Amino acid sequence: MRYTPAGIPVSEGRLSHRSVLFENGTERNVELEMPLVALGVMARWLESAPLGGNLRVVGFVAAKGRNAKMPVIHANTIEYLEGNENGTILQEEG
Repeated sequence: MRYTPAGIPVSEGRLSHRSVLFENGTERNVELEMPLVALGVMARWLESAPLGGNLRVVGFVAAKGRNAKMPVIHANTIEYLEGNENGTILQEEG
């Protein structure tokens, strides 16, 4: 975890996704990994998430920065599907 100059906690990690979907009548295995960032209360909850654990993350995708157009997921809600907090949904305060 790191802190912005304003003192806001920031946690970063990688989110992996695996699923089987149908495309054009054919089964397709989908696997991807994307950077994930959480700020404030969500940063603290992301830090406590078990590595390799199953999470449901709701948020938005944005460019990493003005000069880096790589997409990053910003977490607004984290749901632990197993392990920590017994599946409790944690939402951004506000």
